Amino acid sequence: MAIKREEVLGALGQLRRGLLMMILVVIGWGVLLYPFSKIVLRSLQLNLQEDLAAFGIPEAFLALLKLTLYGSLFLSVPVIFYQIWKSFSPLFQSKGLKSHVPVLLAAILLFYLGASFCYFVTLPFGIRFLLGYQSSHLKPMISVGKYVSFCAGFIFAFGLIFELPLIIALLSYLKIVQASFLTQQRRYAILLIAILSAVLTPTPDFFNMALMGGPLYLLFEIGILLAKIIERQRRKMEVPSMNL
Repeated sequence: MAIKREEVLGALGQLRRGLLMMILVVIGWGVLLYPFSKIVLRSLQLNLQEDLAAFGIPEAFLALLKLTLYGSLFLSVPVIFYQIWKSFSPLFQSKGLKSHVPVLLAAILLFYLGASFCYFVTLPFGIRFLLGYQSSHLKPMISVGKYVSFCAGFIFAFGLIFELPLIIALLSYLKIVQASFLTQQRRYAILLIAILSAVLTPTPDFFNMALMGGPLYLLFEIGILLAKIIERQRRKMEVPSMNL
């Protein structure tokens, strides 16, 4: 049974009603986090091991505000994902999905796993590579505001990219994608992953591209495996109903 337009509009309406809760949680985390924003900045600066510069009187203050916003969004991910899943779960419930908690927990775990992988693996290598271009006559002056945006952008990007197998599994559950189609398009997926790795990684060298492309391809293959499992379970459920 195909997804009805009314179901999608209803999910979007429910998400709009949950937007206020998301905003309040982000603000609440921001109020709690701002006094510790300098400590968070120092932890980000450990990867850099260089002094940051403030180009303008308000930049340091604005950079801490920006870091507080990113940090509060990062800590609010469980609530944000809960509101999103709460809005769209009726679509999956109508297709027979009864247990919603594992999906939500998987989404939260994958996001933080991707963010941690970026912070501890990809980001340090990328920063060291870029700083390798400095010399005695060429010293970088790194803006604190741009550095905060740089780090936060990649951390959130990796967190969202790690949701790929779950997204594939959910689309398969809704019969929007099939494992056979994904398998046939594997060569195009590899090309797309290579392009994304070249665009999203902080450095253009093959090693750092592989740090992103390798996990992304592995996640794609895990998504195909989950899609096959879902389709196999669906066929087992359809056979008894056909016999009746």
